[in-house]
Amino acid sequence: MIIVPIKEGENLERALKKFKRKFEKTGIVRELRSRQAFTKKSVIQREARKRAVYRQQLQLQEE
Repeated sequence: MIIVPIKEGENLERALKKFKRKFEKTGIVRELRSRQAFTKKSVIQREARKRAVYRQQLQLQEE
């Protein structure tokens, strides 16, 4: 359960913005979307390798 503390006299829109930010950080929506369709383990591993190679290339470019 997400709890957003609201200060006295705080704008409702600002509180809603805080709630949305906290909700995004939990990753619930991302997980629901990933569960809608099955992805094979080999595809997940291939994507993870591609991400790792990309990150490594970025690090090498910085150095």
